Amino acid sequence: MTPLLHDLRILELGHYVAAPFATRVLADLGADVIKIEPPGDGDPVRTWGARVDGNALWWSVHGRNKRSVTVNMRSIEGRALVLDLVRQCDAVVENYRVGQLEKWGLGPAALAAARPGIVLVRISGYGQTGPDANRAGFGVIGEAKGGLRHLCAYPPGESDLPPVRAGIAIGDSIAGFYGALGTLAAIHAQKRDGATDCRVIDVALGEAVLSLLEGCLPEYGLLGRVREPAGSRLKAAAPSNAYKSKDGAWVLIAGNSDPLFRTLAGLMDQPELASDPRFIDNQARCAHIDELDGIIARWVAVLDAEAVLALMDEGNIPASKIYTVADIAADPQYLAREMVREVDDPLLGRVLHPGVVPVVEGLDRTSQIRWAGPAVGQHNDEVLGGLLGLRPDRLAALKEEGVI
Repeated sequence: MTPLLHDLRILELGHYVAAPFATRVLADLGADVIKIEPPGDGDPVRTWGARVDGNALWWSVHGRNKRSVTVNMRSIEGRALVLDLVRQCDAVVENYRVGQLEKWGLGPAALAAARPGIVLVRISGYGQTGPDANRAGFGVIGEAKGGLRHLCAYPPGESDLPPVRAGIAIGDSIAGFYGALGTLAAIHAQKRDGATDCRVIDVALGEAVLSLLEGCLPEYGLLGRVREPAGSRLKAAAPSNAYKSKDGAWVLIAGNSDPLFRTLAGLMDQPELASDPRFIDNQARCAHIDELDGIIARWVAVLDAEAVLALMDEGNIPASKIYTVADIAADPQYLAREMVREVDDPLLGRVLHPGVVPVVEGLDRTSQIRWAGPAVGQHNDEVLGGLLGLRPDRLAALKEEGVI
């Protein structure tokens, strides 16, 4: 079975996280993604995080399934090469500062002239319009403006420490997902309508994060209620919290329906809890959540995590140890589904990668990772020579001139 997006070609004019994440999602599903990088060091993410022999481990995943081509977009010749590549593509994905493409003569009108019906996906801090459009913004700013960072704080009164980040560039990744979705929707619409103009998809980091905030806006608009941080709890349903086991692990237990709570109470050898007026239904349990969490915490504290989880499995109660990456790498379910697998990386050797999501029925999951993140400009000859037909002497001249 061929990959789902094998007939799409995407040009990535992105750097750092958001746009490259969007194109990685598309590349994982089979799209031919051509990533433009500046000659020399390439995308700055190549220097982020842990490195082996100067090569960033994150890049192995972040750049996988893409073809790397170096182009100096500040040069006239470089921008001409980009337009030549646009002619071969279905969409362009970028995350430069607002107006930068226009300064280079690569705005929507120029792209449509080169390739009628092209899709341009633009990911930025605040969007292409509005009073803040020209402000600088990274994913962490989107998380703050979108309301997520506030909800990641400790519950009121528990700590004076600042709200914590998610531990990953989640704001960028959420915007990247919307960018990938917008890419596919716009390509579909352009082909359906036979459009010749450039269809622009505008994704703002803060808006992408804000879109995930469940009922926070209607709660505020109708009730004047500002949702506050809840820590590890799910305040709308109880019990749903993390409890520390005897061996020091955090075990998350979500026994928050009435049938599940009755089962949990029995497994704890405290069946009377299910008929206690304080815990008789979800509303009552939420009203007495401190007492309930205290009871469960004391029960978990005298058992090892595996003993707790075995009991939860016996009662079919959703539960898990809070995993570290070491737990993930050893998890039988992830391994059985090849969600954690080794990939040959010419720059690093054998590297663990997360599998491609979603699983596509009929397609071998291992085949979806076609190659790891490439070296800077690894595909110059293949793309500029093979796709655009530039002769070797011309490629050599462009390299000598610093264009590629």
